[in-house]
Amino acid sequence: MFRRFLGTTGQAVPVPDATPPGSHAAGETATVRRIVARLEAMPPDRARLVASAAYTLARAAHADLDISDEETAAIERELQRDGALDEAAAVLVTQMAKLQARTVGGTEDYVVTREFKALSSAEQRLDVLRACFAIGAASGSISAEEAAVLNQIAGELDIDATSLNAIRAEYHELLSSVQRLRQISGTG
Repeated sequence: MFRRFLGTTGQAVPVPDATPPGSHAAGETATVRRIVARLEAMPPDRARLVASAAYTLARAAHADLDISDEETAAIERELQRDGALDEAAAVLVTQMAKLQARTVGGTEDYVVTREFKALSSAEQRLDVLRACFAIGAASGSISAEEAAVLNQIAGELDIDATSLNAIRAEYHELLSSVQRLRQISGTG
């Protein structure tokens, strides 16, 4: 999944970088620049894609204002999927994205998610949304707060309702509202 997401299939990143050295691409945020600075060994377009995707994953984890150890491990796993990043890079990127989500979340959420949208293909956006759901479910339950943020992310990525509902269906039993209804009715 993340081979497509992080552009490791040999395909070029869809947005060419015509930015002169020392300047920043239009729409690039300070949050993404801080993460990109730690990934200088990557081509700049790929580093921006990784940074904005990682922040979006951390945003999903921070929806309930806490990023648990399970969510941290899930972010690291998603970033390593299909060999996209090695473990050390995934840990570094995860920690930086978590720090940014905790310190500038809310003010940067929309901007960074829209930046990821601009850098990614439709397939990559679906992969990130699916990863956001996996991260939300890492604790065994997707809370109402997490579900609301996942819906916001889907909207900002221009994910259509049919695709969003298909991904949500994969995690239906992990939605806290469904779990609570099953508990009340005695079927779960």
